[in-house]
Amino acid sequence: MNMLDGLLQGFAVLLTFENLAFCLLGAFLGTIVGVLPGLGPTATIALLLPISLKMDVTGAIILLSGIYYGVAYGGTITSVLMRIPGEASSVVTCLDGYEMARKGRAGAALGIAAIGSFVAGTFGILGITLIAPLLAEVVLSFGPAEYAAMMFAGLCLIMFFAQSGVLKALLMAAIGLTLGTIGLDPISSTPRLTFGLTDLIDGIDIATLAIGLFGISELLMLARNRPDSGAVLTPPNRLFAFLPNREESRRSVMPIARGSVLGFLVGLLPGGGAVLASFLSYAIERKLSKHPEEFGRGAVEGLAGPEAANNSGTAGAFVPMLTLGIPSNAVTALLLGAFLIHGVVPGPLIMEQHPEVFWGVIASMYVGNVILVLLNVPLIGLFVRALDVPRAYLATMILMVCVIGVYSSNLAPFDIALTIAFGFVGYAFRRANYDLAPLILAFVLGPTFERSLRQLLLIEDGDLIGGLWNSPIALTLVTLGVVLLVSGLAGLGRSYSHED
Repeated sequence: MNMLDGLLQGFAVLLTFENLAFCLLGAFLGTIVGVLPGLGPTATIALLLPISLKMDVTGAIILLSGIYYGVAYGGTITSVLMRIPGEASSVVTCLDGYEMARKGRAGAALGIAAIGSFVAGTFGILGITLIAPLLAEVVLSFGPAEYAAMMFAGLCLIMFFAQSGVLKALLMAAIGLTLGTIGLDPISSTPRLTFGLTDLIDGIDIATLAIGLFGISELLMLARNRPDSGAVLTPPNRLFAFLPNREESRRSVMPIARGSVLGFLVGLLPGGGAVLASFLSYAIERKLSKHPEEFGRGAVEGLAGPEAANNSGTAGAFVPMLTLGIPSNAVTALLLGAFLIHGVVPGPLIMEQHPEVFWGVIASMYVGNVILVLLNVPLIGLFVRALDVPRAYLATMILMVCVIGVYSSNLAPFDIALTIAFGFVGYAFRRANYDLAPLILAFVLGPTFERSLRQLLLIEDGDLIGGLWNSPIALTLVTLGVVLLVSGLAGLGRSYSHED
């Protein structure tokens, strides 16, 4: 099937009442989640994973994907109007977006962000459409050596880019890999690390782990932190007030173009994604600007570039997840889990085995990008009012969804207890400034890494070095992973010696 036929099939799948409704609902929920500070896409998608079990796989992925790329739009609203990032990737937007709003240009700031997000999102989706089929054809030639090396390099990249540092990321990845081995051995089918508990024979469900680490721990963080009481700058009530003037439009064109390309390329990297892309874009725009002193005081470039990179990076993160089965961040790890619990394995064969799912999701991103623009501008006032929901009511609803969702997966009370335990573990790690993303990513990648590595050892009669040496691709990927780990640890060593 060529690309055009695939897209036509995707739009045929999408243009049903049910799937269009899921696309609209996902975009709307994503915007709301982005507006509410602290309630990010990871926790939200984790909460909805059990519910998605009752849905058709295509509709479920369309809904969850809509939440993911919708969050980037919603986070901009609170960043500009309150200087509170609704989501981590919107942190940079606070710097210049809020300053523009203080100068009476809140409408223009929100308009530039919406236009830049739409352009960058469209560019990213086009990138997925063009690159994903080509990448899948290359990966079809991969064997156990290449897959094992690719998983190893992916884990190293994730640890290298982790926000908490390499050593903390190594610990998180080790815990994730260990949790991924619980259950039956994939080769001998003997129980491992079950401690005699029959409930652990099938391993730990990703929904149980994710809801505990992100959902329950978020409730504990909400209970600990005091609600923010910052003033909300009033958004415009006229549609034309969201249009930037000629000078603002001129200054935003090139930053949006550069941010779109940069964000997509960074999004392809495991461990990259929207957060890293937005920070890199801000640094580049400040370096290229003839007036760097304006940055942090309402520079249009400081808003337009990162917002474009943010959305393009979100789209780029879908490519390795769909074509390689490697998630770039915690959110795409949960999306990968959603595929797996529906019996769909992302990778090079997904376009042949499940074309309706692959192309349906791609088509939903085109339509969802348009829906988000139509939602964000006229409904900004409504989204801001979501901040008035009392925290006690919000926490109660989240807890109820957590418990019902976990129990409905396997109808096992043990899963509820396990989720609560993971919630306290996640809370403790977050209080200690540990990044939970490497843990969930290692948990998802671990079984594939172990299976490929053991297949390689069986084929090569235990000669791991020889197996890697016979594959230039595998050898290159392993070398890349080792270099990243060593450079990360060396940088850590230099920082310690500098402190001394």
